[in-house]
Amino acid sequence: MDHLLVLLLLLWSSGLQAEENHKSTESVKLVGGDSRCAGAMELKRQGDWRPVEFSRWTKWDLRDAAIACRQLDCGSAVSVGMREDSSERSVWRIRSDCVQSGSALRECARPGSSSSVLDLTCSDSVRLVNGTSLCSGRLEVKSNHSNQWWSSVCEADFDQQDAEVVCRELGCGAPSVLQGALYGEVEDPMWTKEFQCGGTESALLDCRSSGSDRNTCSPGKAVGLTCSEPVRLVGRDSRCAGTLEVNQGDWKPVGASGHDPSWNLKRANFACRELDCGSAVSAGPREQPDVRSVWWINYNYVQSGSALRECARPGTSHFTLDLTCSDSVRLVNGTSLCSGRLEVKSSQSNQWWSSVCEADFDQQDAEVVCRELRCGAPSVLQGALYGEVEDPMWTKEFQCGGTESAVLDCRSSGSDRNTCSPGKAVGLTCSEPVRLVGGDSRCAGKLEVYHGDWRPVEYSYWTLREAAIVCRQLDCGSAVSVGRRDESSDRSVWWIRTDCVRSGFALRECAASHSSNSILDLTCSDLLLQPNISASSSVDGVSEAQQQGFQVLRGSTFTISCSTQPQYPGGSFQLTFTSSTSALNYTQPAVNHSAHFLFPAAEPAHQGSYSCVYHVYVFSHDFFSESRLISLTVADPKPLIIGVVVLVLILLLVTTGLYFYCKATRGQNPVRRMNTELVYYKMGVPAAE
Repeated sequence: MDHLLVLLLLLWSSGLQAEENHKSTESVKLVGGDSRCAGAMELKRQGDWRPVEFSRWTKWDLRDAAIACRQLDCGSAVSVGMREDSSERSVWRIRSDCVQSGSALRECARPGSSSSVLDLTCSDSVRLVNGTSLCSGRLEVKSNHSNQWWSSVCEADFDQQDAEVVCRELGCGAPSVLQGALYGEVEDPMWTKEFQCGGTESALLDCRSSGSDRNTCSPGKAVGLTCSEPVRLVGRDSRCAGTLEVNQGDWKPVGASGHDPSWNLKRANFACRELDCGSAVSAGPREQPDVRSVWWINYNYVQSGSALRECARPGTSHFTLDLTCSDSVRLVNGTSLCSGRLEVKSSQSNQWWSSVCEADFDQQDAEVVCRELRCGAPSVLQGALYGEVEDPMWTKEFQCGGTESAVLDCRSSGSDRNTCSPGKAVGLTCSEPVRLVGGDSRCAGKLEVYHGDWRPVEYSYWTLREAAIVCRQLDCGSAVSVGRRDESSDRSVWWIRTDCVRSGFALRECAASHSSNSILDLTCSDLLLQPNISASSSVDGVSEAQQQGFQVLRGSTFTISCSTQPQYPGGSFQLTFTSSTSALNYTQPAVNHSAHFLFPAAEPAHQGSYSCVYHVYVFSHDFFSESRLISLTVADPKPLIIGVVVLVLILLLVTTGLYFYCKATRGQNPVRRMNTELVYYKMGVPAAE
């Protein structure tokens, strides 16, 4: 009885779901296309059928279209377009963010008027489900001649040529992975016939199929398919550099803006990953001679993990995006594009990204990699710094001279390496290419970033919060001031969004090309060079400036001297003293950038650590810098005097003894005297006359 009740409840809930799907399908349709799954989108609300508006305000893309395709019981979303009517008409306005929130289409509809209507194409009878994008997932097929159920396909009934047809039908790139159970297990229903595609068909259901039905399919053998994303770079010598283009129905360049620069390395790196290139090296707008049809990319969607194609919507622009990726080298799992575990991919190999063994890589190799990634000089080279790694490993030793432009231009060893010890995959950190120029020290001036070339950063609502991050990157302490320097005319600058900097990304990753005459000027607290400290005593007058420890005799005069290089006029020196029992400060004005602290008589209370702190007031702020520490010990002279007296007495006794010994031997026989002379000769002392 209980089993029957459960079955009835399941049938009832399934009926409700089917009824809801039927209602959803009845309230939305595509008209004017080649099938029920393509055409201008129309929505029924309160009994009124109207087309759905397409505009920059509604911001529809493939992510939203996929929701509409599901409501239509069609396959995957293939393209989103705009259809222009001859005149304005009543439309429904549906915002993308409402659709993405999970609300039904009709709940998001608002009345309006427009001549631009939304045009959708769904894949009709094939889709990929449970994948990471519209181009990956478990394959499902629905036949127009069957009972309209979506059916999974058995791996044994599907091959590479069939996969090529499916990827083409979905508007994706070539198939890259074909593997059963890659996107989850599945129960019945299963497709019952084997596909026999030639590879050139436009749709999977256009292919021939076997005459006999398959009754069973082993668990874990439902087809899982990954198609490459339809993204490419064109117009340059390398497939990893050029104008970024996306295919969504047709190939168009990605739009950029010369007035509101939105593409930076952080965002461009997503495109490099989709292209299976290395890290993003440069990204910027390229002006075209006339307005072109482009794809506008929703960057927030890209950063959330969606594919570029899913985030694209049609538009027009004078500017297209020009992108350069590092091609065959990248750093992964790091804190920025300039740090991580090194991976290399050779165009002559099987195209796998391979880690490099620490024993096959040295400082000169690291210099080449950092240069290729357009980062600063290598600062850390250490195995397993960015996680362990399994095979594959790069098999040859790099032998770079340090001046090459790419690591694959370097010579390599002739023999292959078969193994690499655990924890020995190369982890590399390159310094960030950031500097302050035009100030009185390396910690003050115009902020410049290297991103293909050195350019200043535009002043754009920067605060001390963002400046503090820069000062830390420069190892210049904390931020003191943020200023604006206006130049006589516009110049090429980097525009850096403050929210990008605050989110933890490196400055270079947040930089986008722009032009302005307003330049960012920063001052950090570590503005001053470290002062010098030295000590001298009246006993021997020798300075002990280079020693960490200094000893003086009790009662003697000693001097602690502080000095600094002539960066700024004036200032003062504070001599700080600390011991186990006390702490004292002495202050003198800086005269010729130095001060001398005289102590007339050394006492045990003077034993301890001393340092010089230089203070100066510049740029409307107080700055200070502290020297290294030196330790002072005070010795009691009495034991030293007693030791000297004892030593003199010992020398006197030895001399007297030798005198009497020599005198006593003068009257001895010649043989004895000769022997004595020989003894003295061997001792290096002339025989007595």
